[in-house]
Formats: sequence, structure tokens, C-alpha cells
Amino acid sequence: MAFLGLRKWSTPACPISCATSVLRPMAPFLAASAVTFYLVSKMQEMGVRSEAYAKDPKNPYGAQIAKEAHH
Repeated sequence: MAFLGLRKWSTPACPISCATSVLRPMAPFLAASAVTFYLVSKMQEMGVRSEAYAKDPKNPYGAQIAKEAHH
């Protein structure tokens, strides 16, 4: 409900620019999510390929790591 013609959030009434009105305030969160996803995946890759777990039989990437090590 509008109070004196003002909305609680400054969203446009036109559906064309709704995408930008939603994405603009969420841009920092989307960027932080992308950075977090990238860093976590790199840390996981480093952990899987570490000396302690590279030869572990429970490592799902063990065969791939061993194949790359022979090259």
C-alpha cells in the first residue's frame, strides 16, 4: 500500500526495467558469491591434489591425478 503516493522500495512500475532494479542492489552479493565459489573451488582443487590425499584410494580424482603425474 502506498503512503502519500510513495512506495516502500523505489521499484519502477514499468516491467521493462524491473530486471535492472532487482539486479542493481544485488550486484555486490552476486559478485561476492562468484568470488567465494571460485576461491572455494580452487581450495578444493589444491586439497585434492595435495601429497597427503593424492594417493589415497578414497580420492575420486586419484586415477586422474596419477595419469597426469606420469606425463
